Amino acid sequence: MKPCVIIPTYNESQAISKIVKEIKVQGFDVLVIDDGSKDNTPQLAKEGGAIVLVNETNMGKGASLKKGFEYALRNGYDSVITMDGDGQHLPEDIPYFMRLAQYSNSGIIIGNRMQKTRNMPMLRLLTNRFMSWLISIVAKQKIPDSQCGFRLIKKEVLERIKITTSNFEIESEILIKGSRMGFKIESVPIKTVYAGELSRINPVTDTIRFFRFLIREAWNTKN
Repeated sequence: MKPCVIIPTYNESQAISKIVKEIKVQGFDVLVIDDGSKDNTPQLAKEGGAIVLVNETNMGKGASLKKGFEYALRNGYDSVITMDGDGQHLPEDIPYFMRLAQYSNSGIIIGNRMQKTRNMPMLRLLTNRFMSWLISIVAKQKIPDSQCGFRLIKKEVLERIKITTSNFEIESEILIKGSRMGFKIESVPIKTVYAGELSRINPVTDTIRFFRFLIREAWNTKN
């Protein structure tokens, strides 16, 4: 299996170089999509060995991932691994995804942080559980941690789904649309580092956007 590790970034100069180097040591190609950072994230990612594409203005996580998916399909990769660039997702967990993908017929393998939640901020824990419950209902599959951005997505899924969102709801969109097309979603336990990072999710704007998306998708599922 030939994956491309895709990392969307926005002002991640503190962690991105180390992350890229740790992934490259494992022999994987790394694609960083920088979403208009104000710091030197793109330069550090490139120096670490990543291929870097830059959005001149901030377009949103979804738009960055979509650009990454298009790149991976054009360049012959048979899967992508998406992960965050702030250090919360550990490159050392990538082999767990790869081993499972080798023999599993699942189209999407998603990281599950919910087995070890001792260090997870309480608000994030409650939000993740609620969102995962909702997404599981709409997707009609049990997804313990639907909001985890650390995941492996096979080429067949990317070729068939049409992504319409450009912000954080893209992660739910992929799960719902992939499930609707008959792809199995599987989870793999991962470790997550919490060091006081501030979430970039706007509690008002992004929540309203998410529920609008979810209502639309739920309605489409019924019809």
